[in-house]
Amino acid sequence: MVYPIPAVMVSCGTQEEGYNIVTVAWTGIINSNPPMCYISLRKSRHSHGIIKNNGDFVINLTTRKLAFATDWCGVKSGRDFDKFKEMNLHPTKADKIKAPLIAESPVNIECVVTEIKELGSHDMFLAEIVAVHGDSQYLDAETGAFDLAKAEPIAYAHGKYYTLGDYIGKFGFSVQKKKKVQSQKRSRKP
Repeated sequence: MVYPIPAVMVSCGTQEEGYNIVTVAWTGIINSNPPMCYISLRKSRHSHGIIKNNGDFVINLTTRKLAFATDWCGVKSGRDFDKFKEMNLHPTKADKIKAPLIAESPVNIECVVTEIKELGSHDMFLAEIVAVHGDSQYLDAETGAFDLAKAEPIAYAHGKYYTLGDYIGKFGFSVQKKKKVQSQKRSRKP
């Protein structure tokens, strides 16, 4: 009942003819220093063997525009389809690993597997984040901050996809001191 959760496309493989994409909802950040994340996959998934054998993968964030491809890549098997070709997605070379980035994703997170934990129905791939890429069209021209909201990221809850809602505050807003408004008094000279 811990919802909503991210719906991401995980890309894997070392050569173009073996690249694959799997949709994952069980993912997240698990450590800051070193930066680490995880994905959990069923052993029966085609990508499970690819990631286990190659030791790396890319978490590609998804958007409203990518919702159809995200769903399709989650219900079709890479054993039967070239998901990049079928969904008109474009693999792009990563900086530090062999698995490809998905060019259409606004954020790509390169990951190197550090441990595989067998949990039962799923195996958890713990990974160190070795590089992060962000599409420059989502950079705020004034502040230089990355504005993911402009990409309309999607989340998953109880079998349904949703876009994120309204901005309500930043981390720490509940304890932030209010700025004092100072009025300047002007003196009038006679």
